Amino acid sequence: MVSQLVNEELSSGTVVRVSVPERSLRHDLRGVKILVQRELIRFWWDRTRLVTSLVQPLLWLLVLGTGLSALVARGSGGLNLRTFIFPGVVAMSTMFTALFSAASIVWDREFGFLREMLVAPISRATIVVGKTLGGALIATLQGLVILGLAGLAGVPYSPMLLLTLAGEMFLAAFMLTAFGVVLAARIKSIQAFMGVMQIAMMPMMFLSGALFPLANLPTWLAVLTRVNPMTYAVDPMRHAVFGHLAVSPAVHEALGRGVTWNGWAVPASLEVLIVAMLGLAMLGVAILEFRRTE
Repeated sequence: MVSQLVNEELSSGTVVRVSVPERSLRHDLRGVKILVQRELIRFWWDRTRLVTSLVQPLLWLLVLGTGLSALVARGSGGLNLRTFIFPGVVAMSTMFTALFSAASIVWDREFGFLREMLVAPISRATIVVGKTLGGALIATLQGLVILGLAGLAGVPYSPMLLLTLAGEMFLAAFMLTAFGVVLAARIKSIQAFMGVMQIAMMPMMFLSGALFPLANLPTWLAVLTRVNPMTYAVDPMRHAVFGHLAVSPAVHEALGRGVTWNGWAVPASLEVLIVAMLGLAMLGVAILEFRRTE
């Protein structure tokens, strides 16, 4: 009946009015909520992705950490290598999940769902914020699973420590997801996106100090670690872990010294602020990129 009436209106030359709700903050917030829920549902039902994303962090922590512990036992002052690399493994698990969460944008573009979102009565900034928050939340939940293995690495189950690490994980995941969204806004195919992600992840991972201490590095390597955003995500986590360990001052100086600028030890609070500001900057760039998307 409705289609018949519409056809009659069109045949008579009458303009058919379509009512579209006005954009408002309430609609945008609802759009963010729906996009976050969609990302969580997709992640939950993709059990293969859920399991495989845990394999690599577990290999780093249990296999590499255990295998090299005997080799570096003397240089670590008796500190288990698994304990030292645990913050780095947590950060790396967050990084992998956060960056690949942005791949859903490329999938949505290829299958046409992104176009439907772009013409919805919500701002494009809402789409970017929803995608970024959804990816950051998924990466944080993934990291919480690794946090559950803290006892295997000799890290105490202190509620304050776990809360601190969870908050720092979310900020790191937010920054990395926003970075992935920036790339996904310009890359048109999933194959190209995955290739760029592999190129981006390896330097970010190995130059973050996740697997080695930042003290006494060669000048060229020290410079690269200090310009790597992931360094400022890993180091606060290591500060938090070392703050709950009973280690000698010599071990703390050698392994837990952290980032320095010209000899000045950068406070963990400033590093957290840097990560947060980089995340907001990446989010702003992603919004600008999406506004140019046709």
